[in-house]
Amino acid sequence: MLEPDELNLYIRRAKEGDEEAKTVIFKNNAPLLKSIIKNFKNKGIEYDDLYQIASMGLLKAINNFDESYNVKFSTYTVPMVVGEIKRYMRDNGAIKVSRTLKMLAGKINRYTAEYQAKNNASPTIEELAEHFGCEEDDILMALDSARMPVSLFEKADDEDNGIQLIDKLSAGDKEEELIEKIEISKILGDLSERERKIVVLRYFRDRTQSEIAKDLGVSQVQVSRLENKILEKIRLKF
Repeated sequence: MLEPDELNLYIRRAKEGDEEAKTVIFKNNAPLLKSIIKNFKNKGIEYDDLYQIASMGLLKAINNFDESYNVKFSTYTVPMVVGEIKRYMRDNGAIKVSRTLKMLAGKINRYTAEYQAKNNASPTIEELAEHFGCEEDDILMALDSARMPVSLFEKADDEDNGIQLIDKLSAGDKEEELIEKIEISKILGDLSERERKIVVLRYFRDRTQSEIAKDLGVSQVQVSRLENKILEKIRLKF
């Protein structure tokens, strides 16, 4: 693996058109591309095609990377590659949602609206799972199925000004939060079921530690400790 300073040097050379530098960067990031591609297996696209699409995302990452932001190139590359693959899958109709899942998502939305009107609060994942007689993972999957994946390289508005969504990503304090979410999503598969649930509720559902503690039947302090443990795993990995 290349050291950060050495990698940045190759990136600068690649931007200037040095094909040899691009080759070095691609070889250095091949394991990262393969790791990302694993998440899109069995989606109706051949592995070689996925790798080629991922390589296009890596090339865009090289061309757009700004080392002055003091962000790891691998961290910057992941959303680029994932966005490129999702855009291709969306445009080619490779992402399919079953009719059963769509129906469950509709029922959940209607029940949630009624619950909020009656209780002035949203139902927990556990309450939804109990009401519909299914697993909590099924509830989370149904809720996520209603979200259309969007490429970071889509137009940010209707005007023909060349601005893409990635150009509108907020900077400052929010940038660290975004990067943290990206890194967490990469290691979800390595977490325990309870840790994974905490991550989903905390970082993707914007639930507070107190609300999660109620869901898990533990104290807020325990949730805080578990969250710190998860973040430590992230730091060790990256």
